[in-house]
Amino acid sequence: MSSSILLIEDDTLLAESVQDLLEEEGYSVTHAVNGEEALERTYETPFDLYLIDINLPLLDGITLLRELRAADDATPAIFLTSHTKKEKLKEGFSSGGDDYITKPFDNEELLLRIEALLRRTHPTLPTQVGDFTIDETSMQICYKEKPLELSKKEYELLHLFLQNADKILPKEQIIDAIWKRSESGSEGAIRVYINRLKQHIPELKIENIRGIGYRFVS
Repeated sequence: MSSSILLIEDDTLLAESVQDLLEEEGYSVTHAVNGEEALERTYETPFDLYLIDINLPLLDGITLLRELRAADDATPAIFLTSHTKKEKLKEGFSSGGDDYITKPFDNEELLLRIEALLRRTHPTLPTQVGDFTIDETSMQICYKEKPLELSKKEYELLHLFLQNADKILPKEQIIDAIWKRSESGSEGAIRVYINRLKQHIPELKIENIRGIGYRFVS
């Protein structure tokens, strides 16, 4: 199940951009345009993470988070802010914030901060698939108890195959899962990464189902 994020941002263009970015990465995103709407959303639905603009109408982000924390809401929160003064940032952390990122921010940095915070606050137990052990908290896969030194895409592809052991994965599904819209995924790229995985694990059995996709044989 994908992590659910409540994005609280009154800048519509920025909110749309951030929502598109996060949904491309597989997150479920709900958008609120002010602090009062955000409060209502939190009463209706539990979230895994809050992204909160500090300068919100009706109820500013710091006051909003204070109210949530006072109601025993421990959902991790990242502030989106144009403030650089230490006093304001200190106020944000004292209200219960876990992290902040300064506008304008780099998309990759935002994703890394979100991933790191979710791993820290929502740890998962390692999963066993045959001789493989997947530790999603540390993003580590072991084969016969030996850690594999994988790149990000190698990890994501092997993780996808292990999650769907003995099932045929259409090549389109693999491309959608591993490559962002801004990247060029192709069947050729899939073959390249499968060959790289086989260099790490010579015994790895991934069948090419001609004209359809691939299947990992457990």
